[in-house]
Amino acid sequence: MAKTQPERWSIAPYFFVPDVVAAAHFYRDTLGFSFERFWGEPPRFCMVSRGGVIIMLSEVPQGTLLRPNNIVAREGGAWDAYVWVPDADTLHAEFVAKGATIARGLCDQEYGCRDFDVLDCNGYRLCFGQPLS
Repeated sequence: MAKTQPERWSIAPYFFVPDVVAAAHFYRDTLGFSFERFWGEPPRFCMVSRGGVIIMLSEVPQGTLLRPNNIVAREGGAWDAYVWVPDADTLHAEFVAKGATIARGLCDQEYGCRDFDVLDCNGYRLCFGQPLS
């Protein structure tokens, strides 16, 4: 019997932002993501992508209280998204060179990953990590 490939799923976090154009440009210029277009006139929505990861950015009206998950103080912290990557060290160096805000530096974790945290331009905390084994 032929062995079949395991089913592959993916997910796209949905981040509310005060300025979708500024957020998309941050993800492109600082984190190396790309995007094809904006939706709405004026722009209200954009999907940025890199390495198969998609993050949806949706503009909310000015004055709307934005509360990224990482704002909630908890033991051990919290991420708005965890992204598995093949080489955390190289990605960390790229982000540092582009001026990204590194919220937690590279380290090996007890859960078996080498990872680091980045804050985006709206306070969302993304963790980028690779399995140690």
